Amino acid sequence: MMPRTFEHGVPETVHLTEQNFDEALIANEGLVMVDFWAEWCGPCRAIAPILEELTAASEGRVTLMKVNVDENPGLAARYGIRSIPTILFFKEGAIVDRVLGAAPKAVLQGIVNARACHRHGRRDPTRPGRL
Repeated sequence: MMPRTFEHGVPETVHLTEQNFDEALIANEGLVMVDFWAEWCGPCRAIAPILEELTAASEGRVTLMKVNVDENPGLAARYGIRSIPTILFFKEGAIVDRVLGAAPKAVLQGIVNARACHRHGRRDPTRPGRL
């Protein structure tokens, strides 16, 4: 599993490269949000705190990973990233959702609620019969 360090009780974001991307996805259970971004991108900087907040509030059900498209153009091409920010949601190594642009927090929260399993066997009230 990829090391996840915690600072002030908040899981640290994992920064992905073309070398560690596949390994990182396989090593993480649950929902993984992958934020494709660039340093110069204003909307990317605007959405970053929202993604971090959703991850922190998820009680370990969501892992946030980031891909700098300027440093990793091969990953951007592999996933057809044509504009940033783009957030891909992975579960069990497969893409289960995609958000283009700096979406409102409510949109991202809805995806997290629908796609992330609850821990400790608690039932997800939005998905009958599912943990």
